[in-house]
Amino acid sequence: MALLDQGEYICALPGDAAGSAWLEQDARDFTIIGGSSYRSGNSAGTYLMEGKQVTFTRGPMRGMKFMRLGSGILQEVGSDGKLGRLRCHRSGPVKN
Repeated sequence: MALLDQGEYICALPGDAAGSAWLEQDARDFTIIGGSSYRSGNSAGTYLMEGKQVTFTRGPMRGMKFMRLGSGILQEVGSDGKLGRLRCHRSGPVKN
């Protein structure tokens, strides 16, 4: 079973040419804390990684799916199976 890199993940939507390149979505940020566990806000949960597909199985992000694009980079997968606009990247180690 593969695991995501531990650390803080910041999520953002693409901006536009008239403003910011990325629009951070603070409410969507999460932390991979070890094994197949994560923390989002004051709650925790688990995820399953199969190949490049990441599915959050328990906790506040339950049901969300992402595609791993590279080391520390995830892109949301919609219910239609297509890549969405939300991207999350590992910004650093787990903060205590």
